[in-house]
Amino acid sequence: MSKAVDIHPLYSEWGRFGLYSFFIDSSEPVIIDTGIASSPSVGIAPGLSALGRRVEDIRWILLTHGHIDHIGGACALWEMTGRKAKVVIHEADVPFLRSRRTHVEEYLQGRGRYINDPQGEAKLSAACLAAISGEMEPDVIVRDGDELSLGADLRIRVHSVPGHSAGSVAYEVIGQGDVFVGDAVQIHGAANGFPGYVDPDAYRVSLRHLRDTVQPERLFLGHPYRSQGEAPLGVVLNRQQAADKIQESLDIEARVRHAVVEVGADAGDIAQALCSPYCCIAEALLYEGDPRLEPSPFFTTMHGYFNQGYRS
Repeated sequence: MSKAVDIHPLYSEWGRFGLYSFFIDSSEPVIIDTGIASSPSVGIAPGLSALGRRVEDIRWILLTHGHIDHIGGACALWEMTGRKAKVVIHEADVPFLRSRRTHVEEYLQGRGRYINDPQGEAKLSAACLAAISGEMEPDVIVRDGDELSLGADLRIRVHSVPGHSAGSVAYEVIGQGDVFVGDAVQIHGAANGFPGYVDPDAYRVSLRHLRDTVQPERLFLGHPYRSQGEAPLGVVLNRQQAADKIQESLDIEARVRHAVVEVGADAGDIAQALCSPYCCIAEALLYEGDPRLEPSPFFTTMHGYFNQGYRS
């Protein structure tokens, strides 16, 4: 690749969360992640117009993982391209793209067990209907190590980085060192103030892979993740910032794991303790957020550790 491709963040709103997509200005234009159902019309299309580009010209839609705020706009964006763009996702997260119900089932089997909300299932079902623009089949299903030729001037290498979700991937621009990780590098979380991952062991391995093997020149994050008690650096990190934040994410995971093992589950009255059965763990980690706010990274992560046998 003789000439570097330009990359532009595109922002759209969603509640407490800032949603980011990324435009790769190549011969076959690419959008990475699509926000929610409204994002293509209120964020992506206006953002492209400001760059002198058209949403109709997008030829590739690459999804870093299958969560609502990353795939919700995929069907709508695909329609806006005249159904010409090819949609790409890892095989493990295809069910999230195919069916809204998959998101509800994940909630019920995981964090929903700890959130005392009889309307939780109905609320999430309604949120999925509003935030996911349509159910669809991907055009390209990727696995670890795949390489994609997206026109004459862009090649992408796929790195499987599970943990945040089973099908999380990092897309590396070959020859340029730009790496898009979606939510695979959590630091200390975004708006909810806690890192979220369903599989702690896989998350740890993925972070080490990014640190030791991928070594990004620039790291593109799905949200403005932050260190505990600090303002975020933004969603585009340089080489040193990327290395620092990947290592910090590993350090935080180790601290969370230590708290789970050494502190253990709360033995008090579950009805009285907001974070039960994890109240003492939250205190040990100085987490003062409300774990009932959806999507709950605290309960998601704790459930992951307990599923893998990390408990006192």
